[in-house]
Amino acid sequence: MMQIPRSEYPRPDFVRENWISLNGQWDFSFEKNSFERQITVPFACESKLSGIEDKGFHYKVWYRKKFVLTEKMRDKIVLLHFGAVDYSCKIWVNHILLSEHEGGQTSFSVDITEALEEKENTIIVEAMDDHSDLEMPRGKQFWEKKSRSIFYTRTTGIWQSVWLEAISTAHLCSVKITPLFDEKSVRFDYVLSGKNELSLETQILFQNEVATDMTVKSKTHKGSFSISLNEPSFRAWNFYEDLTWSPENPRLFDVVFRVYENDTLTDEVQSYFGIRKISIDNGIFMLNNRPYFQKLVLDQGYWEDSLQTAPRDEDFIEDIRLVKSMGFNGVRKHQKVEDPRFLYHADRMGLLVWGEIGSAYLYSSEYAQRMYREWLEVIERDYNHPCIVTWVPLNESWGVQEIKTNNMQQRHANALYNITKSLDDTRVVVDNDGWEHTCGDLLTIHDYDEPEKMQGRYNDIETILKFTPAGKFLFANGWEYKNQPIILSEYGGIAYPPIHDDSGAWGYSEVNNEEDFLKKYEALINVMIESELIQGFCYTQLTDIENERNGLLFYDRTPKISLDKIQRINDLL
Repeated sequence: MMQIPRSEYPRPDFVRENWISLNGQWDFSFEKNSFERQITVPFACESKLSGIEDKGFHYKVWYRKKFVLTEKMRDKIVLLHFGAVDYSCKIWVNHILLSEHEGGQTSFSVDITEALEEKENTIIVEAMDDHSDLEMPRGKQFWEKKSRSIFYTRTTGIWQSVWLEAISTAHLCSVKITPLFDEKSVRFDYVLSGKNELSLETQILFQNEVATDMTVKSKTHKGSFSISLNEPSFRAWNFYEDLTWSPENPRLFDVVFRVYENDTLTDEVQSYFGIRKISIDNGIFMLNNRPYFQKLVLDQGYWEDSLQTAPRDEDFIEDIRLVKSMGFNGVRKHQKVEDPRFLYHADRMGLLVWGEIGSAYLYSSEYAQRMYREWLEVIERDYNHPCIVTWVPLNESWGVQEIKTNNMQQRHANALYNITKSLDDTRVVVDNDGWEHTCGDLLTIHDYDEPEKMQGRYNDIETILKFTPAGKFLFANGWEYKNQPIILSEYGGIAYPPIHDDSGAWGYSEVNNEEDFLKKYEALINVMIESELIQGFCYTQLTDIENERNGLLFYDRTPKISLDKIQRINDLL
């Protein structure tokens, strides 16, 4: 099988031209830094596309890559970027230890300038991943050797893109872009780096034409400003119909940031944004100040030959196309922090995304601290993506198994909720998805019952609040319903074709033919239609994954049922 390294720019909402991809062949070894093998980065060593496909337990793996700077990178600050390394790692350049990072689902960067040599340079990465550590946020990665039930093959080491980027001393460090829908404007919170007074020029383009720009001078190198979208340059368009973002009309503005020092251009970054508003009004979920019914599908982001890493950038595009072709308007990215390339394509193609992090399974002080650090990095990295409408830090009480009665674990859920809100008050936040809620913005419920058992369950609030999915109460002790929008955030899970082997394959229920599948799927949708209280659903799930056979698509993304037949049923809502 041909091994294809990922070569697209890895961070599409903060693009610079002066960069080099380091994806491709690296020297590799297990346990000791002997480097007797070759691996294709960014694919994990457990995957087929890595060229290794070793699914055994390996606490430590080593990587080595040699590179030479391009002429354009010389005399610049050089940053080494990692999309994600599972779970912790150390980074050496030319035998100098430059950085350590913990957290297997988030991106990080290392300034390697001082360690560089004029000719050839060598990067060494030591990645550590204790698969028996259940206090480590890990998602669906199984702690047993062979995947089983809802748990899948592990991911060890580098599993997202690696690249170099050269920048000037005076540069743009970061910018948070916040749409102000009601004010018909957009706010920019920026951080610059440099020794002298700098100017930041912000140029907004719409449909490839410059619409407006603004320049601010910054002595403190940090600040914020807003740009109105109600100026004469925008009046050719109707704001609500022509300028706003939604799954049906995913309109985006391009932005170019330019940093000047003494009137000399020192940095240029390309980005984009969408104008949209997420809110709750009197218990109703709203998109752009209008009630919006969310039709989501659970998307766990695994591929047969490459596990959590998409084989190609085009595979993200194909997944989104398939989702929309079936009449869904969003996905819940389940137990995984997804690659920014997926979020970029969801932004431009129009797909709602619930952003989630992989859970740990045992509560402790160390787990809580790990979770806070990694979750904050997720919010910071992905804040600018308009597709993300909901944050989900906890799922089904994983890592907080005693949350029903344990005050400390309840406070942990509340802390994650409040920390998220303190950094991002533009989205809704789920405290603990599925059951045993505390203070979240939504009442989300997981219900895998047969449709006939679900009949009437969601027709009045008293009946809903008596329901105990998987034997769990909907609220933890001391907490109660406060008119939150109600969403079935997991349901369905129909296995088709039927399972006739002893491989351990399974689904939440099973049907024997396409006709029975469509009847059952429509019956599940009818539960939504008959309820005036349910404001959205998330069907389990998009694809089969290893032993789990309840996907609408096979593991290789081949449809099991004609996409238009699923769309016809979804369009009943």
